[in-house]
Amino acid sequence: VELVESGGASVQSGGSLRLSCQASRFPSRTYCMTWFRQSPGKEREGGALINAVRTTKYANSVKGRFTISQDIDKNTLYLQMNDLKPEDTATYFCAFDSQKPVTCSWSDEYKYWGQGTQVTVSS
Repeated sequence: VELVESGGASVQSGGSLRLSCQASRFPSRTYCMTWFRQSPGKEREGGALINAVRTTKYANSVKGRFTISQDIDKNTLYLQMNDLKPEDTATYFCAFDSQKPVTCSWSDEYKYWGQGTQVTVSS
């Protein structure tokens, strides 16, 4: 599976962005799909995931502000980000894996990764 992220940009605090992850194929019923982010000097952290039965999970830092969704017809995973804060500044990556399609978590090893898209939030 090849993944290509897009939608990153520079925005002001309080703004919104929608990230896209275009996949070469979209096995939504057998894969866990996740958005990670990483800031310079910090460890990569999970932000949002959607499993094979469409259950979603969010990190506390983004809960209530970010929404993960899928468009199966377009083979695309999205991350809608609202009320952005400077601490959301990071490179955002989408990742897919089939090892634990329903019980997946951010601590799992993900097989397929995109190249990342940069989000910068200024105060």
